[in-house]
Amino acid sequence: MSFEGWTIFAVFWVIFVTSPGPNAVNCISNGMTLGFWRSLPGIAAILTQALLFLMLSAAGITALIAASPATFKIAQVLGAAVLIGLGIRGWILATRPVAMTDVDGRQVFWKAFAIATINPKSVAGYFAAFSQFVQPDVPIWDQMWLIVPTALTITAASYCTYTAIGAGIGRAALNAVFHVAVRRVLAACFVIYGVALGSASVPGRA
Repeated sequence: MSFEGWTIFAVFWVIFVTSPGPNAVNCISNGMTLGFWRSLPGIAAILTQALLFLMLSAAGITALIAASPATFKIAQVLGAAVLIGLGIRGWILATRPVAMTDVDGRQVFWKAFAIATINPKSVAGYFAAFSQFVQPDVPIWDQMWLIVPTALTITAASYCTYTAIGAGIGRAALNAVFHVAVRRVLAACFVIYGVALGSASVPGRA
């Protein structure tokens, strides 16, 4: 990959991972309810998913999924159901006190991993990255040594920032009415993402 190609890829990836989506909402929510350090397993989950998708993209699997409408529709429906469920649960629990001592880091990790994996932006983004920015005349694995660290570094910086924003909101408004309102807005975002994802999966509306 040339320097120019790497620069274009880096700019694309910054836009890709900083645009608001389910991952950003989940990071803000984790930061608010758990604090920054307790939320790190969630960021680790996003990075794990990113590395997995980068490897799958390089192997051509993500392109295969994107090329199969039936498989992609099933993924959309399942993703919609999970996001709506998370949103409803978050809305119900918004007024309850946060018990940070009872939170298991593994639960934070797997919830974040599931959200990152079912996000349709992931499939579309990784497919776009590998179809537009990878040089076809250069072996793909010779380009991965530059693509992977670039993508993971930008991804980590983005979601650490979102988590820090959430932690700041949580410290400033813990147990306040504003805190409950923000938690419900975040829960509503999950429902909105889920409904939008489900609508896109309905035949004739994709």
